[in-house]
Amino acid sequence: MTSTNLFSKISTSKKIDTKTDDYPVHDAMYWKELEDKRVKCVLCPRECQVADLERGYCGVRENKGGKYYTLVHSKVCALHIDAIEAKPLFHFLPGTKGVSLATVGCNMECKFCQNWQISQFRPEQVNYNYLTPETIIKKAKYRQCSHIAYTYTEPVIFYEYMFEIAEKAKQDGIANVVVSNGYINEKPLRELCRYIDAIKIDLKAFNDEFYRNTCSGKLKPVLNTLVTVKELGIWLEIVMLIIPTLNDKSQEIRDMCRWIKNNLGPNVPVHFTRYYPTYKIKNIPPTPLHTLEIARQIAMEEGINFSYVGNAPGHKGENTYCPNCKEIMIKRTGFQVLQNFVENRKCQSCSYIMPGTWKTDISKSIYQHKHRPWKGPWSLPY
Repeated sequence: MTSTNLFSKISTSKKIDTKTDDYPVHDAMYWKELEDKRVKCVLCPRECQVADLERGYCGVRENKGGKYYTLVHSKVCALHIDAIEAKPLFHFLPGTKGVSLATVGCNMECKFCQNWQISQFRPEQVNYNYLTPETIIKKAKYRQCSHIAYTYTEPVIFYEYMFEIAEKAKQDGIANVVVSNGYINEKPLRELCRYIDAIKIDLKAFNDEFYRNTCSGKLKPVLNTLVTVKELGIWLEIVMLIIPTLNDKSQEIRDMCRWIKNNLGPNVPVHFTRYYPTYKIKNIPPTPLHTLEIARQIAMEEGINFSYVGNAPGHKGENTYCPNCKEIMIKRTGFQVLQNFVENRKCQSCSYIMPGTWKTDISKSIYQHKHRPWKGPWSLPY
């Protein structure tokens, strides 16, 4: 399935040139008043203390006279229809398509970010389309999409917009998918998860030094997020981008897999994906395929039932295998599902119950009938 850019097809949006826009704002959530018109943001672990007329680290939340506002509500800089496998999510409605969207901004600065042209820029620097939550949902219905994905940059920083869309989409039977770095405080995470069906977390590495030096963040809050998501029963998958010499040590990967199994369970899928030079890290060559294969092998040795190789189209590590009989359950290449042998949530060969969120009938799209509302996905336990 190829990605479709929706900007050229939307007639109900307002294309805005940031050079002349007066930047309409929207009330922010999760902040506290301080003295002297200062505010404290409590949305993410940075907990920025922001003076009047200043912004937080993310650059998209501003203090105006002692009140905190988001500058990116409804201001979409990227909008596409693409496959759920592109997130990647391999155990959530495989083979379906969704509306994927983003605003500018991020609460980390990963030196290897592939979307740095929008994640590391400010609202004034990127043109956008003004799309209300209702417009997004209308587009998802018209395109017969199973889900809306909040992705590309960091959804935490456009929390209010995501929250409003997700709440309305849930009422209309459209699933909500979050692709995140996991850098969010527990209270806003729990509130958001009332409307979320699946989350993919980028676990950048399993050491705090990497997070501090390469991502301007910390590891512990991300681990806390993973535990909370698992506790809430939201379908969860993890991606680790393997960068040669920086986070590819076998023992670190082994320690990470042990932590995942002990704290999240053996059925949380783990994707090891290939890095390509970009942004501020251009002096390191792409990840050797053999390195990804070693990481996947380590995960299997440590009892992770579903480990994958990513950014390597055609590799056998893209497929889903039954942990019991080892037969192929889902055959993939890139973002395309070639064959899906999961039927009634079971392996056709041995009847092993496959963890995940699946279509009730693999032969039909859940949006095959445009006017028949989908009642929402359901998940099997980890």
